[in-house]
This record gives sequence, C-alpha cells and structure tokens, in this order.
Amino acid sequence: MAACLRLRSCLAPHLRRAPPSRICRPRADCPVAPIRGYARGPAGLSSALLRTDGFVGGLWVSAAATFPVHDPASGAELGLVADCGVPEARAAVRAAYEAFCSWRGVSAKERSSLLRKWYDLMIQNKDDLAKIITAESGKPLKEAQGEILYSANFLEWFSEEARRVYGDIISTPTKERRAFVLKQPLGVAAVITPWNFPSAMITRKVGAALAAGCTVVVKPAEDTPFSALALGELANQAGIPPGVYNVIPCSQKKAKEVGEALCTDPLVSKISFTGSTATGKVLLHHAANSVKRVSMELGGHAPFIVFDSANVDQAVAGAMASKFRNSGQTCVCSNRFLVQSGIHDSFVKKFAEAIETNLHVGNGFEERTTQGPLINAKAVEKVEKHVHDAISKGATVVTGGKRHHVGKNFFEPTLLSNVTRDMLCSQEETFGPVAPVIKFNTEEEAVAIANAADVGLAGYFYSQDLAQIWRVAERLEVGMVGVNEGLISSVECPFGGVKQSGLGREGSKYGIDEYLELKSCSSESSPRTFQQSSHDSYEITQITGVCWP
Repeated sequence: MAACLRLRSCLAPHLRRAPPSRICRPRADCPVAPIRGYARGPAGLSSALLRTDGFVGGLWVSAAATFPVHDPASGAELGLVADCGVPEARAAVRAAYEAFCSWRGVSAKERSSLLRKWYDLMIQNKDDLAKIITAESGKPLKEAQGEILYSANFLEWFSEEARRVYGDIISTPTKERRAFVLKQPLGVAAVITPWNFPSAMITRKVGAALAAGCTVVVKPAEDTPFSALALGELANQAGIPPGVYNVIPCSQKKAKEVGEALCTDPLVSKISFTGSTATGKVLLHHAANSVKRVSMELGGHAPFIVFDSANVDQAVAGAMASKFRNSGQTCVCSNRFLVQSGIHDSFVKKFAEAIETNLHVGNGFEERTTQGPLINAKAVEKVEKHVHDAISKGATVVTGGKRHHVGKNFFEPTLLSNVTRDMLCSQEETFGPVAPVIKFNTEEEAVAIANAADVGLAGYFYSQDLAQIWRVAERLEVGMVGVNEGLISSVECPFGGVKQSGLGREGSKYGIDEYLELKSCSSESSPRTFQQSSHDSYEITQITGVCWP
C-alpha cells in the first residue's frame, strides 16, 4: 500500500493540491482492491459527494476489503466502503507527516484562506451534506441541516483564529537578556470521531488542527463514514494540500487495531478522540507509552435540575430541547431529571403533554419527523434494558416505554417517574429517548445527586433565585453548565468535561491551544545606536540574528 502513495520528501518546499479526479492506481505488487469511485446510494443523495474509498495523501485509495454502511431507519445498504486496516493507517500517518513538514511553514493567512474556502464549499453543499448525515445516522433532516451549519462554523471560526496565534515577550531578572515564547504546531494529529455528529465532531477538531499548522488522519465511526469522506472531497476542492487531511474508514472488526496503530505510531504527536469513556481509557493507555498529547471528549451523565423557583414552562421547553435532540443520542443530553418536590407533579404533567404533542417518530427524511431511529439494534437493546430495569424497581411509565412500530431501531420517547438512584437509568448514560425523573427536597440533595457520577460533561438547572444560580453553577462538577438554557453548544464556547468525561477543550479560542506546543527562547540583547540624520535616531536590538528598527 505504501508503495502506491509516493510520499514526498520532508524537505519539499511547497504542497500542491491534487486534482479532484486523481486516484491511486494499484500496482501488481500493491495489495489493494480495484478502485471504486463513488457510491450510487439511494435516490436524493449527491453522487459527487458520496465517496467510498479512503482519502490518503490527496488520493482516493481502496483497500483489500469493504464493509457495508446501512440506513438505520430502513436497514437499506447505502454502499460498500473501503475497509482500511493497519497498513492503510500507517500509510496515512506517513502521508500526513510528509505534508506537515511543509504545511507548518505555510503562512497563517494562507491557512486561514484555505479553511475559509472549505467553509464556503460546505455552505454551498449544505443540503447534500445534510442528506448524507440523515441517510447514514437516521437524524431528522432539520437536525442534520443544523449540524452542517454548526460544523461549517468551526471551519469559519478557526480560519479566523489561525491568524491570532500569538506568543509572548517576557522580562527577565537580567538586564542584558530577553525571553520570548513561541507557539508551534504539534505535528500529525490522529482524530477519532463518533457517529452521532459525523460532520461536526470532525470539523471541531480538524479546523483547530489545520489552523495551528498540524495535519490530520481521521478515523470516522464505522456507522457514518460517508460524512468524513464527503468532507475530504470538499477539502480537496478547496485546495487543502495533499496529506493535510486524510480519512481512513474501517469496519468495527478493524476499529480496535486501527485505533491502536494510530495511538502508537511514533510519527503521530496528538490524539483527539470523542466517544465512550471506556474506549477513551484504552486509547490513553496506548498514547501513554510514547507520551502523546491527548484530547478526550468522553461520556456524560448530565443532570437537569428544576428548582421550586423555576418557571415550569421554560423548564419543560429546555428539557425537550436537551433530552430529545437526535433521539437522546448526544453526549450532552440530559440523562437525569431532578425535580424539586414543590413543582414535581406540575413539571411531570407538562413534560408528558409536551412529549405527546410535539414529538413525532419516523424516518428522518419525512417532514413531520422529530425523532429518528437509534443508530443500531444494540442501542435499542440498551434503552429497553434501562426501561425494564426501572419498571422492575418501582418506576412508573408516564408515556412511551416500548419499541415503536415504525421499525426495529425505533423507540418511543419515554418519560419515567418515581425513579430512584439505584436504577440503571440513574447510574448509566442511556443514550436514548428516555427521561427519568427523580424527586428531591433540598438544594444540597440535588447537588449531591448530580455530583455523585464519576463523569462530568454537561449539567443544566432552572431557577429564578439569583443567589441560588451562582451557588449551583459553581458547585456542579461539570465542564459546561446551562442555566435556564437547554442548548449550550456553540463554536465560541469551550466544549469539554471534568472527571472521567475527558481532557482538554474543543472549540472557542482555547481549542487551537490543544494543537500547539509552547517553546521558550532566551537571548542576550545587544543595543546599538546609529545616527540616521541630525534629527532622527534609531535603536536596534539584535536578537538571534534579526534586527528590528
């Protein structure tokens, strides 16, 4: 496989974009399957964006095997995708490393311009990109369209941040010495992303990496590789140089070995992962042997607290937005609803009415649908297990509670009351459309229940007591807090958690720091003065051979 790529020398002064039609022609001794260009896919999906091969070094490359990608709503096969393995992963890393040697020297202004072009192409193709997301993840089309805008905004944001990577000048105790701090790109970043936001989880990482001067190898989730590959097509069209953005799709069978190869390759300097806490710990173990920089956005178990002082109608609206987006399959979805005893009954009644009135289960391409399928049968089984466990321990089903007749991967939006802390839905992240309500009496009790989890990604609470707002916001052990707000994500705000919910932050002005290394430099200064004219004089300070007037 590596023989096909013809990687450039690390000393190459310039990077050139590959023409859109360029593909890797397999040689007789190169173990790759015949080249496939595009998937036909179901009607309505853009054949120009529905790529099926890996994207390495600016080339579309196939693998010896393929794996199918299915529509979770209907079960229909969307296409066969290259099942890349360890050889392809290593080749992608080498391509990224070769590209990094030149990309790091590209001016911040030029990197900014290229990211902006990529953003523009995403906006131009937003409808087609959204349809791909709905087809492979089942997400309702309106939500998919929202994700594409959110996703593209990360490229726009980091195109602007690329030109704002500043160092520092430091005063030292010695008069003749000066010190300064440089920020330099880390190198090759391995980016491993989940299926629930197949576009946004890539651009949130890749936008920051490319803006900083890093190159990337993306391993998308096996359920949703088409979005990552479509971004590769648009990156190529935008002029992102070969090897700067690489994609290696693989099946679930190969995911473990590919992940390990990326985390242990000596040419990889950074690992960025979004997914489960269990998988994150495995990747951290692999990365530790070579002391790689890591960013981890892991599992959550978000509390949603409603105090007696809250506006109940606003709290219900926030609960709907927070819980049932993407059918409950987001890492910041509320997973435990803690409602104070004074308004408990009123909240539960209004919440149930809102669920029954406003939520409609169906195929994501149908206009009326607000709740699409869960990603696969295993996800449905987990939701069903949590509901049955709660019922067996005394919980009451207020609405929903079972699989939906639309299809095997669908589950009814469910509200449970009389939930206790010993139930699975109170102890684990359900990742599905189940809202369990726990009654509490005091603020201290609510905060204690909320903080009892070993994870801390997001938390929400509703209150109109200003003093209480400050107290609870500071005491919740989470990385992000929504105060009287059910939607908290934006490109301008740092995204990440505490405890076992991860390491580092993504998005915002802080996100680019995850891909930069600090270098401290000190030098002796030698002031020299010369007379330019009878009226003007200039002091020149020489530092590391460079003079500034």
